[in-house]
Amino acid sequence: MIRITEPLILIVEDEPAQLEVLSYNLNAEGFRLVSAKDGEEALLIVDEQNPDAIILDWMLPNVSGIEVCRRLKSRAGTKDIPILMLTARGDEADRVRGLDTGAEDYVVKPYSVNELVARVRALLRRTRPSSVGESLSYGDLHMDLLQHKVTNHGARVKLGPTEFRLLATFMENPGRVWEREQLLDRVWGRNADVDVRTVDVHVGRLRKVLHHPDYPDPIRTVRGVGYSLDKEG
Repeated sequence: MIRITEPLILIVEDEPAQLEVLSYNLNAEGFRLVSAKDGEEALLIVDEQNPDAIILDWMLPNVSGIEVCRRLKSRAGTKDIPILMLTARGDEADRVRGLDTGAEDYVVKPYSVNELVARVRALLRRTRPSSVGESLSYGDLHMDLLQHKVTNHGARVKLGPTEFRLLATFMENPGRVWEREQLLDRVWGRNADVDVRTVDVHVGRLRKVLHHPDYPDPIRTVRGVGYSLDKEG
């Protein structure tokens, strides 16, 4: 079976007991995890590791959770990362403020861990559908992630495991420009000992398989940056 890289979740929580509970339960669900204990550290980790979703405590030292959310949602490179705010503040005005700042969801302490995990999965279903076994479509490209089948302009195409994961990454975020290092992290995994030029090799293989004489190349090279799935490619 072709395995899609597990989503990376950033937990931003300064209470050790809360962090331990969240980490234990999310790890048991198969997520990759990274954590931060304050807002400044969280912002650095987001820039370095580009998580798939963020669980963000409201009350944090140095930079508050609401300010972290505001900064991330104001930046082009991080505005699409889904954020679940975690807080003891239960007033409606506070919930509205958190959502108005850009957070996708809001959970009030004390909370059900099972419910929180379900909410994280719901966020990922919208932003990383391949991680929860959904199908993907973009133009005439279709991926059945349960049966690991791909069709292009109605014809079945066969992809190797790496090309399958690479295409799934592109199709989750069509139009997004991926840097080579970001593709290495998503497709091969952060700890993989792989040269960045390997990305070019596998993109070339993917292009060859998807080539159709009557249609343009769906993968666009962005000179000096990386690649994008783009109908104008």
